[in-house]
Amino acid sequence: MKKIKVGVVGVGHLGKFHVEKYSRMPEVDLVGIADIAPERRKALSEQYGVPGYEDYRRLIPQIDAVSVVVPTTQHASIARDFLEQSIDVLIEKPISSSMAEAEELISLAGIRDCLLQVGHLERFNPVFLKIRPFIKNPLFFESHRLSPYKARAIDVDVVLDLMIHDLDLILHLVQSPAEQIQAVGVPVVSPKVDIANVRIQFQNGCVANITASRISLQEMRKMRIFQPATYITLDFGIKSYSVIRLKSDKESTATGPEFVSENGRIDSGDALEMELRAFIEAVRTRSAPVVCGEDGKKALDMALRINREIEKNLKSAAQFPGASEFLKELPGITSPRKSQ
Repeated sequence: MKKIKVGVVGVGHLGKFHVEKYSRMPEVDLVGIADIAPERRKALSEQYGVPGYEDYRRLIPQIDAVSVVVPTTQHASIARDFLEQSIDVLIEKPISSSMAEAEELISLAGIRDCLLQVGHLERFNPVFLKIRPFIKNPLFFESHRLSPYKARAIDVDVVLDLMIHDLDLILHLVQSPAEQIQAVGVPVVSPKVDIANVRIQFQNGCVANITASRISLQEMRKMRIFQPATYITLDFGIKSYSVIRLKSDKESTATGPEFVSENGRIDSGDALEMELRAFIEAVRTRSAPVVCGEDGKKALDMALRINREIEKNLKSAAQFPGASEFLKELPGITSPRKSQ
């Protein structure tokens, strides 16, 4: 089997794991890495015995596929350079900073006959793969994704940083346009919104209530899903799940309906490794990625719509008497008096 020649651009916190996973895949030839930080680049280059470049474009003549693991604002410009040279791209979420950039990347991938996969990692979480067959007609989602503050992620707000994971999953499961979005959020310790809550009502009647925070004292990545005769809970962090189903009418007793439950925990499976293996398999077989560019664009569109609603509500709140003194203490929020 011919090996797929792969490079990684950006070897920070997440990128170094891409390097590590690729280095252990027998079907992959890890050709090189690129990063603007000399110490980081040198350390990974020496550890894995591959060339390290400051200019990522030096990888272009050498590779078939690339992981782009850089700050969101650089996603489009870097991915564009590889796609223009007919190199398959896995780009970390979100796909880009704007819808125009996302559409450009998708169009370019089509023109160049390239694969474009977006790194929505939870699609490959073993506990999600376990409960996916049970989800038939979801009517209500309750999702909480909370994380302690991490300075490395503040190039984007909490919606694009954390909530977008759940937005991708919900959009994938519901497959219906959003009819109404109600969202609130505030910046607390960074210039961008750090905690947000949104209620999305879809045209098919499904409702999703989603909370994301990056100023929590503890990690939480949980989702509850309600559908006819079934209630599902899953914890993405510890990979546990419960599926509670209503027994048929024939099995119900005089005291009311009865339920049967299946509970478990997935002790094996690495979501990132599964994601990268799926990308390499798509490259090898020229098949559609599990999470394609259009999926990434849909999640980004929803995230940006939520952010517009949050911004609108923040501006409205600033008009209330006494609000300006409170809001001016929040990073990134300008009081009405200052904006005049």
